[in-house]
Amino acid sequence: MKKLFAVLSVVLFCGATSAIAQPPGGGDPAARKAMMKERVKPQLIESTKITDAEADKVIDIYFDAQQEQRKLRDLSEDERKIKGKEIADARDKKLKEIPLSDEKVKAVNTFYEEMRKKMMERGGGRPNGGGGN
Repeated sequence: MKKLFAVLSVVLFCGATSAIAQPPGGGDPAARKAMMKERVKPQLIESTKITDAEADKVIDIYFDAQQEQRKLRDLSEDERKIKGKEIADARDKKLKEIPLSDEKVKAVNTFYEEMRKKMMERGGGRPNGGGGN
């Protein structure tokens, strides 16, 4: 009986840990995008001085670029760099089509780079093993 209880406890603990480790919004891209708009948009607007409508477009563009980056995980480091640069260039071109000035594009890119660095410091980035798949 004790062994059964111990095994059941371990299974429940692992299940609870796995559920907690899942990102908010689960695997649903639409839910993750909506969560980003809710959480990131106010900071993006304040930091970059863009409009509400521009912020929506920026978040959509960055989210789509991030989705494309996720598809590169199985490539070699060199291939990832090349494809990543292509994705970043296409992202910047789309930002200019909003239209955003070069100054605002730079401010947006800086905002997202700082946000990425903060996530890495908190342990939410992959290189230090702090999060993700």
